[in-house]
Amino acid sequence: MRHTDYVIAPSILSANFAALGEEVANVIASGADWIHFDVMDNHYVPNLTIGPLVCEAIRPCTIAPIDVHLMVKPVDRIIPDFVKAGANIITFHPEASEHVDRSLSLIRDGGCQAGLVFNPATPLDYMDYVLDKIDVVLLMSVNPGFGGQKFIPGTLVKAKQARAKLDAYERESGRRIRLEIDGGVNATNIAEIARAGVDAFVAGSAVYGAGKNSDPHRYDSIIGALRGELLAVGCP
Repeated sequence: MRHTDYVIAPSILSANFAALGEEVANVIASGADWIHFDVMDNHYVPNLTIGPLVCEAIRPCTIAPIDVHLMVKPVDRIIPDFVKAGANIITFHPEASEHVDRSLSLIRDGGCQAGLVFNPATPLDYMDYVLDKIDVVLLMSVNPGFGGQKFIPGTLVKAKQARAKLDAYERESGRRIRLEIDGGVNATNIAEIARAGVDAFVAGSAVYGAGKNSDPHRYDSIIGALRGELLAVGCP
């Protein structure tokens, strides 16, 4: 299986919200690639987090892509707000949209990359007829709603199935779709996840939980460890 690169995307859900701009800048300076931005509405998931105003506030803090994961229902009302706030990638759960194709088009028409998110028990079939509008497939390896949960091992089987679908599409279309995973990712399992076909990794508590002091380089070691495990798989 071919990989061109790997992406590490720390989730600010686990960051220090009193110093969010600094937290965003520090993880990117330590070698992260994207900023993962978890949006929860206390409706689709049993938690309430942050919205487009926070995305707009952190946008000047980094040139790195902001990867917005919408755990809200319905999604169409809020998508334009995140486009305007500076998101680069917007993903949503197909169960949260009345018209998946329309929601994907709304994201892409706004100039962002679009993607679908699959919970542990959600079948991959939703992607079959909209692959031409998908840039990212995000697999949840925990049930969404809270950070710090343990990785669900069955997600590895699902990752292999998703990668097979995406590889087949790439052979037909010449276009590669990134496969991302979120939940319980850390330095002990990231290599195994990569071998299952994943090439983008959301890590929240594993990254932000590792640095509680004020040293701006406090995330160097954990992001370096994640990158080192990926290098051991054989790809940059």
